[in-house]
Amino acid sequence: MKPLTHPVLKGLVPKHLVAGAAALALISGVPAAPVSAADEIIFGISAPTGSLQQRTAAEFTRLANKRLDGKATVKLFDSAQLGKDKELMQKLKLGSVHIALPSSIMSSVADEFGLFDMPFLVKDRAHLARIENEVFWSQVAPTAEAKGYKVLALWENGIRHISNNLRPINTPEDLKGAKIRTPKSKWRVKMFTEWGANPTPMSFSEVFVALQTGVIEGQENPYTNIWSAKLSEVQKYLSVTGHVYSPAYPSMGKAVYEKMDPDVRAVLEQTARDVAVWARFTGASGDEDFQQKLVSAGMALNVADRESFVAASKPIYAEFASEVPAGKALIDAALALAE
Repeated sequence: MKPLTHPVLKGLVPKHLVAGAAALALISGVPAAPVSAADEIIFGISAPTGSLQQRTAAEFTRLANKRLDGKATVKLFDSAQLGKDKELMQKLKLGSVHIALPSSIMSSVADEFGLFDMPFLVKDRAHLARIENEVFWSQVAPTAEAKGYKVLALWENGIRHISNNLRPINTPEDLKGAKIRTPKSKWRVKMFTEWGANPTPMSFSEVFVALQTGVIEGQENPYTNIWSAKLSEVQKYLSVTGHVYSPAYPSMGKAVYEKMDPDVRAVLEQTARDVAVWARFTGASGDEDFQQKLVSAGMALNVADRESFVAASKPIYAEFASEVPAGKALIDAALALAE
């Protein structure tokens, strides 16, 4: 894999990757000490097999094991085998899981992560790379450390769209009263409440059955998650809203991270940041393909009126700016990086 030289990735590569790509050459060949008293590094994620998060985690696992060269072994468990996101976050602190991949739930850990729940904030993946360079590592990631977590990199969950069984969603008015599943992110709940929906937070692993049984009528996710979870089997309408770009954050418990052998830790951290570029390229190249697969599977596609949603989202920005101490500064800094 040569993530830093692919011509399609122009503008997607954060500055720190360019500087850090050579760091692995400095890692000692001396056998490492055990990792948290074991040579196995347990990587648990809730995302299902086939999703972009799962494929990125698998690519990380493959590349990290190659670079570790026997000093330790990363073992990946997907599809919530080791627990859902909330459980995995608890296990990171306990040390029974060494790495997890939270996404929207991070805004429940630290409010500053809610920046990425602001609707239509991220223009595209190149804009995200600029936000990562100038805002994320200096102002957002440290807030997770204060809560006991160490973020290794900024991966991709994807650009989110709405599906449901009631009607095409063209404007916020079409969401009025609709029972829409959201992640357990208070800012996503606020967003859909503001748009007139009846948001229902639940774990993604529960969504298929909830849609099948009518507990909820719709949900919002990137195409890759909708496809990998086979939601096209229980959803009629797919509305292209692109309302949120969701990162995913490969993370460790801070205590585990600090006790880990420095050589092993350096491999994991650099590999996580290298694979971030792979994730964005794979996400960008797969969007159109997954959209077409969902349509071919029988979902009716429509493109929502973006401006009506943007107008309806202003109160969410105002609330974030007033409720989160650095909220306004974060929003202003991120928006200033749009081109």
